[in-house]
Amino acid sequence: MTLSHTDFSYVSTLVRREASIVLAPGKEYLVEARLIPVARAVGAAGVADFLADLQRRPNKLNERKIVDALTTNETSWFRDREPFTALTDVVLPELVKSRASQRKLRVWSAASSSGQEAYSLAITMQEHLPPGWSYDIMGSDISTEMIKRAEAAEYSQVEVNRGLPAAQLVQYFERAGAHWRIMPALRRNVSFKLMNLTAPLPSMPPFDVIFLRNVLIYFDVATKKNVLRNVARLLRPDGWLFLGAAETTIGIDDNYERVAAGRTSAYRIRTAAPVGAARRG
Repeated sequence: MTLSHTDFSYVSTLVRREASIVLAPGKEYLVEARLIPVARAVGAAGVADFLADLQRRPNKLNERKIVDALTTNETSWFRDREPFTALTDVVLPELVKSRASQRKLRVWSAASSSGQEAYSLAITMQEHLPPGWSYDIMGSDISTEMIKRAEAAEYSQVEVNRGLPAAQLVQYFERAGAHWRIMPALRRNVSFKLMNLTAPLPSMPPFDVIFLRNVLIYFDVATKKNVLRNVARLLRPDGWLFLGAAETTIGIDDNYERVAAGRTSAYRIRTAAPVGAARRG
């Protein structure tokens, strides 16, 4: 049984209002599949009954559960690899030179899901910054459940098998029953914050590197413009922005320019692009 038009309209309107995610017609099966566990958890007979009751008696907690369930949380360690290679081969060497007097970097994983990207960034900093340097990694996500998971810093065997080299598993994790837990020495450099990227962002110190990957694809053009504008305010003038492979600022926000970064590309504030940077758009 698929969702009725009324129920799908209710859910899509809710998710659009709370997370600016667009659910186009044709996603009814996906929505129902994601909401079955939510309906069961609250004791409803099924998704239709759960949504009918919620529309009769609005409940902020259950509305939040719907948003969490429909937020895509696909992630893995060192996902897509090339942005991390660009970080070690291109970005960090430049930042080490330009931040020599500070010897500290701030990095934002702007859609960190259950934390794998943020901890992958921490491992990268740990292994490639010179001795005496420090770093802060901040992960953010719109899902309360994902933030809790990221803060717990525990992962199943299946999860650590997705992209995490064995040597780094041994070095940065410890056994926690049937799971693996990030060791405190790495964990103390990483924090997480519940954040809706489409809402006004909280006041934060600027970042040297921002990973905003595989997020913009879920937004309409107006929302993409708003997110990129807000992110630009938190990116240092000579900082680096990494988007997903299917995402771009081109035709959306002219304040950025795309530059080559190894075998991939990154984005920088146009007025601060380095002399000699290879332009790709």
